[in-house]
Amino acid sequence: MAVFEGTFTQTNQMRFAIVIGRFNDLVTSKLLEGCQDCLKRHGVDTDPNGTQVDYAWVPGSFEVPLVARQLALSNRYDAIICLGAIIKGQTPHFDYVAAEVSKGIAATGFQTGVPVIFGVLTTDTMQQALERAGIKSNLGWNYAMSALEMASLMKQVKGVSADPYGNHLGAASSPTLSAAMLKSAAAEDTVLPGSASAASEQT
Repeated sequence: MAVFEGTFTQTNQMRFAIVIGRFNDLVTSKLLEGCQDCLKRHGVDTDPNGTQVDYAWVPGSFEVPLVARQLALSNRYDAIICLGAIIKGQTPHFDYVAAEVSKGIAATGFQTGVPVIFGVLTTDTMQQALERAGIKSNLGWNYAMSALEMASLMKQVKGVSADPYGNHLGAASSPTLSAAMLKSAAAEDTVLPGSASAASEQT
């Protein structure tokens, strides 16, 4: 069996997208700075005119999942970081927005197979949000670290497949059934997935 674990090296070929909610930009801009600092220190070119990181600004946190999903569907990115700040007020608005944003971001990752990092602060006060965006620590750094690790991990996981006997093959391995496997299947009168017999049975 194998052990899969993300690393923070070999980042020069990785591509990221960062989706930022403009609402409460006093907070989200600080999260973005922390994110960029982390990526730079791990060898990623964060220049908007470069080739490794794209930025998408949306009106608020509620719009983040939609844009993140469209970016994920493009198959251009190894990970997507979602940044936003939802601060509790005097109405139930906070609860509805926070719930929908978290569900939307999670669904984007499940549906596309692209790591989508939840970097949306949900706090009771602006002071709490600012503390998490730089006054005490900047969680933008943590979100970038998660993106780097998950991008690396998913490259490893996607690079592995299994043959009909459960043996793991690298991504570069040919999906064509070997002559030995076909001979063995013929002797056992077994139809293997991907063989001509299997194709005829499905039509």
